[in-house]
Amino acid sequence: MLLAGCAQPYVRPAPPDTLTPVLYDDHAVMADGYVLPLTVWRPPPASPVRGVVLALHGLNDYRRAYAEVGPYLAARGFITFAYDQRGFGETYRAGVWHGVHRMDEDMRAMASLLRGTYPGLPLYAMGESMGGAVLLSTLQRAPPDIDGMILIAPAVWARSTMPLLQRFTLWLGARLMPAETVTGGFLHIVPSDNEAMLRALRKDPLTIKATRIDVLFGTAQLMDKAYAGASRLHLPAFILYGRHDQIIPKRPVCGMVEELPHGKHRRWRMAYYPDGYHLLTRDLDRKAVLTDITAWLLNPRNTLPSGDEILTGNYSKAPFC
Repeated sequence: MLLAGCAQPYVRPAPPDTLTPVLYDDHAVMADGYVLPLTVWRPPPASPVRGVVLALHGLNDYRRAYAEVGPYLAARGFITFAYDQRGFGETYRAGVWHGVHRMDEDMRAMASLLRGTYPGLPLYAMGESMGGAVLLSTLQRAPPDIDGMILIAPAVWARSTMPLLQRFTLWLGARLMPAETVTGGFLHIVPSDNEAMLRALRKDPLTIKATRIDVLFGTAQLMDKAYAGASRLHLPAFILYGRHDQIIPKRPVCGMVEELPHGKHRRWRMAYYPDGYHLLTRDLDRKAVLTDITAWLLNPRNTLPSGDEILTGNYSKAPFC
């Protein structure tokens, strides 16, 4: 036990920053030379362009998470850039944790590149689950150069909201057997009611099926930062959460809502989908989610078409808490 306390979970070291980040058609190169593959969905030729969306996927997923969102937003005038975050998808050393700091830096670099490429257009960041945690965690430093963010079932399950046994098991496992992998299949968690989509994910070779324990520990550290960053959410934001979410429990989400700025400082809105699961933009009821996202992007003050908005008054506690 004492020796385990001296050990540290593995985080892949990155070379020093020696380059200026560059954006290409199908990838971006970061300051340390690391390559982030990306996919872009653009509006049809001659169609008006209303804005740009930078999309961040969740844990063990990759840019394909936005394969339906991207075309949907493109048809409505938004250019969407989805990239593989470090350690996922087609990036180098996928399956290994590269650290919260580097994920933060990558997001900021991508936002800066898009801001420079499209200086006259509003720029929004969209994050699903772990991607949402990355966005929230950046708020602990200076806010990224974006005009707002969309947080889809953000991963805010901070260790302070976990049972003691779960925290201890994660801490010990990350030190005694960090490279061991777990699948979570025995938990029988249902991330979505869209079984056809889930089957495709299970067959996709780029979706990570077994997660290293030190990656789970790193994700927990990221969620700590995301939870702490909620109080600094002063950008316009749209938060989405589903009633049937079995990945991120209600307790940490309720805690996040209480930490968010309220009163005159509040610039966020939240929707709670009664038929929604964790993968809201891929659920069977995804049309309601996609129309709400589009309405918010067009104008963050628009009425949400679904009618599922909550906390429209000066309340600090969500009705599902």
